[in-house]
Amino acid sequence: MKLKKIAIFGKGGFGREVQMLIEQINECKMTWEFIGFFDDAKAEEKINGAPYLGGPNELNSYNEELNVVLAIGIPETKRLILQKIVNQNIKFPVLIHPSVIIGNRQFVSIDEGSIICAGNIITVNIEIGKHVILNLACTVGHDTQIHDYCSFMPHVSISGEVVIKDGVYVGTGASIINQLEIGENTTVGAGSVVAKSLPANCVAVGVPAKPIKFK
Repeated sequence: MKLKKIAIFGKGGFGREVQMLIEQINECKMTWEFIGFFDDAKAEEKINGAPYLGGPNELNSYNEELNVVLAIGIPETKRLILQKIVNQNIKFPVLIHPSVIIGNRQFVSIDEGSIICAGNIITVNIEIGKHVILNLACTVGHDTQIHDYCSFMPHVSISGEVVIKDGVYVGTGASIINQLEIGENTTVGAGSVVAKSLPANCVAVGVPAKPIKFK
């Protein structure tokens, strides 16, 4: 079987973790030919043994089909990078670590560009949008909707029937109680417990989480 070419946009720590994810997918089933990293900032020739391939201009000049994943944790930065990528040859695959537990895929949807890292549990009747990151060991409960560009750091627990709007960032170890909504572009601090719905464009911290400022 011909391997599909893939590159990572983002050469930082999470980018290198996504490289590991790709390698572990290939250990289970050879799927990807990893060709290297793109990034806005110039880099050394090699990043963990893989070549630095340039920035958005070089990516937009790539003249054959290429799969690209955005290893960018900050939602607004992900949006800005995507606006720069205009090459019709670029595809945005979904990456799911082999250890992830997912309910019946007939009732779980995961849209393009999303990255599901090792140890996640995604149960039933769940919708995950575009370019979502679920970092290590997160849980997502039943009937939850996660909209585009959201990022969840390790060990985030999302209960059932939660709606999380575009561009939400949730810090390590936070918990989100069931039947809540988090408004777009809101940031939830590490270790917080979201026990009531949160408005858009705020930073919320604490137990229970409360807005401390608005963006």
